[in-house]
Amino acid sequence: MRILIADDHDLVREMMAAYLERDCGMKATQSASFDEAMAQITGNGPFELVLLDYRMPGMKGLEGLRAALEASGGNPVASPAAPTRTSPKRRWPPEPRGSFPRPMSARSMTNAVKFMVMGETYVPVDFMTAKEADNPAVSHLTPRERQVLEGISKGKSNKEIALDHDIQEVTVKLHVKTLCRKMGAKNRTQAAMMARDQEMV
Repeated sequence: MRILIADDHDLVREMMAAYLERDCGMKATQSASFDEAMAQITGNGPFELVLLDYRMPGMKGLEGLRAALEASGGNPVASPAAPTRTSPKRRWPPEPRGSFPRPMSARSMTNAVKFMVMGETYVPVDFMTAKEADNPAVSHLTPRERQVLEGISKGKSNKEIALDHDIQEVTVKLHVKTLCRKMGAKNRTQAAMMARDQEMV
């Protein structure tokens, strides 16, 4: 059984591959980016299951999930840490086989993979019902950074955001720069799109 693991964190990807090969008898192919994953799917697929890190470079959130689903020819695709905490039916396409939080124990992860390979959908109940405030996607942002992110997600300029929160425009500019770095976004527009896809605002 062949599985594709795409994650830009080398240690996470290699550990997942090792556990699945050892405990599930699967042959794990690894990719470090979304583009590499798509090349594997189209060039060396099909895979019985594709695991895509929702926040890796080039993924673009749900857009990447949908592209991988289309390329996989009907085989299951799942995404660790996909945005299923709030309003999953509205934001998350129905086709992916599952989502699971990280960190996750090796036993739970291998059981989840086995479940999805069998054609079932796996999403832990506690992950689905967790409060939005606990979303790990925003846990590393300061309160001010969250305010700025909300502003750019609404299409506001730096000046408008500064007026909203009684801060200097140059301060907003610095926060935008920090947000892009933390989120791995190329610019404020991409940061805003990522924030909406990941339900950070």
